[in-house]
Amino acid sequence: MTVQSAYQEEQRRLTESLRDISAQLQAIGPRYKGDDFTEQMLDLQQEERRQRLEISKKEPYFGRIDFQELPAGEPKPLYIGKAGVAKQGSNELLVIDWRAPVASLFYSFTGGDAPAAYESPDGEISGHVHLKRNFMIRQGEIVRLVDSFVRGQEEGSVTDEFLLYRLGENKDNKLRDIVSTIQGEQDRIIRAERGKALFIQGVAGSGKTTVALHRLAYLLYQYADRMRAERMIIFAPNRMFLDYISGVLPELGVGDIQQTTFGDWAFELLEKSVTLQDPSETMAYWFEQHRTAEEIEHSSGRFKGSLAFKAIVDEKLADFEKKIVPVVPFVPVDGLELPPALMREWYDTDYGEETLMNKRDRLVSRIRRWFESELKMRKIADKKIRSKALAKFNAFTKKIPSYSSVELYASLFQGKQASKGIPKAIAERTGERLGKNAAAAEDLAPLAYIQLQLYGLPKQAFDHIVIDEAQDYSPFQLEVLRLCQRTASMTVLGDLQQGIHAYAGIQSWSELTSIFVEEQVGFFELNRSYRSTMEIIEFANKILGEMTGGVKPAVPVFRSGDPVESAESARAGWLADIASTVRLWREQGHYETISVIGRTAQECERIHTHLLDSGFDASLVQSKQPAYGGGLSVVPVYLSKGLEFDAVLIADAGEEAYSGLDAKLLYVGCTRALHKLKLLHIGSLTPLIGK
Repeated sequence: MTVQSAYQEEQRRLTESLRDISAQLQAIGPRYKGDDFTEQMLDLQQEERRQRLEISKKEPYFGRIDFQELPAGEPKPLYIGKAGVAKQGSNELLVIDWRAPVASLFYSFTGGDAPAAYESPDGEISGHVHLKRNFMIRQGEIVRLVDSFVRGQEEGSVTDEFLLYRLGENKDNKLRDIVSTIQGEQDRIIRAERGKALFIQGVAGSGKTTVALHRLAYLLYQYADRMRAERMIIFAPNRMFLDYISGVLPELGVGDIQQTTFGDWAFELLEKSVTLQDPSETMAYWFEQHRTAEEIEHSSGRFKGSLAFKAIVDEKLADFEKKIVPVVPFVPVDGLELPPALMREWYDTDYGEETLMNKRDRLVSRIRRWFESELKMRKIADKKIRSKALAKFNAFTKKIPSYSSVELYASLFQGKQASKGIPKAIAERTGERLGKNAAAAEDLAPLAYIQLQLYGLPKQAFDHIVIDEAQDYSPFQLEVLRLCQRTASMTVLGDLQQGIHAYAGIQSWSELTSIFVEEQVGFFELNRSYRSTMEIIEFANKILGEMTGGVKPAVPVFRSGDPVESAESARAGWLADIASTVRLWREQGHYETISVIGRTAQECERIHTHLLDSGFDASLVQSKQPAYGGGLSVVPVYLSKGLEFDAVLIADAGEEAYSGLDAKLLYVGCTRALHKLKLLHIGSLTPLIGK
């Protein structure tokens, strides 16, 4: 069959599919507005079906795989799309949901004559693949058709043609789904079993964030009877990044998943009982100036994020628990005594795994019920005696300690009473801050941990947790989130080579994986970078020199582009050089999104002002910014992580801007570029380049 005849046949099939989908949409009646519960549930099902059909109407499918089941089946064309659709009035599938078991063939099969297989609910199904075809469909028309495998034909170099075409497209201000181009190594992560903490080490541009989002959609499909979207949560590095990824899940037909930052979540958990110090103040402290390796290693953030500090907190909690049960008897009236041994028995046997403050409050209530029952049994009705008994009860239970999470945490740092093992300087700074009822970002993990131990989780436990940029998380943060699940079910992703928050993050994944028992952990590596051209990836790899933490360097997809440029700029004409570069790129018209990446926030403000004065419509990315708008932007390098742009200009890559400890910062900045990268430098180029 010729390409032209294949296209015509597929276009006819597409037209028929769209006609069927439109007819099904028209057949769905109006929303139910009444109070009948059964009708409400039926209406919700209809609404979910309508949403699936709306998704399918935009692009019914993106792939086809012709599969012949062994031993005696016939080749059958299977069309794969974002949502499964049956033909109107029939159980025959028009489109197979990409999350269905058989659809895994589309992602796992890479060619060859050997049998392929997939896991079905009834066991392994094997067979032969006869055709693997990719589509791009826009407004009811097939605009691209690529056969990546045809059985019996000699395999050429077309395997990645469709992928390279999609990678070569310009990007806007939102992350998009990759459901049509999921690669085999990504699909294995997406379809991994749910009952584990899955750790993903992924190089810049490997698609790890998108993979994690697709995994959420898969889990909701595969475990629909055990997992709920509203009991899932995504932790992202900042609100702007949340906005950037906000379109992926709706495109996959998934809603209601909570999306937040660790700071915002912890602040809500603490019921806003402290004022939160601006996180940008902490970032500014570390990124606006060069810090020594010793300062980083001994930072208060690294100390408070460690499991050693958690042990100090646990010791304080244990001391509190010891004091909950009184060691003296309670005597409400003469001749009536509640012995400590009985109170201890109540506490140890009746309250199980409840939280500490719940245990404390239940013990107080039990003591009150005991003395009121005893007074009733003894028929003591005298109001004066009962009043004195109540006063004695209040005085007795007042001595049973009671803490808020902030109060207990503050007691760790109080002057000469500060807990052993806390460096004096850290104790003094933290104590002073908490005395003003303020907390820094580094305090949120221990505060949240104490809150969970004292009061528990206010809502249901999470069915699944996604943690993005996890290399910037501390072990203490991950331990806090582990406590929010009954069974470990997490997707923890990041890149050690982008660990720019060294003052608080990790150096090795073992710092986080060790929190779980070995059977609960899965580990994957994504080393292929799909974002940038070969030239950009190879250039960025050289910045880091030898990889640390056992991480392999990024391997680029074979997509060549322009060479990476560098140019010296005189300090007096530096801003003008930035403007002229941006103007040239705009005139060439190749790029939808352009970013000028500066070293500091102050530097970015100067650049942004100059670009505005030069007539450009440019936006300045700041730490509190809720959204990224695309177009031309100026962004501090430490806020650029997770974003991507068609073209990137590093404003100053001079040796004064980037020292030896800034390799990961510069690496992050350079790997934001998809197609074009240029570095200006005032004075000599940083020695990080050319290692």
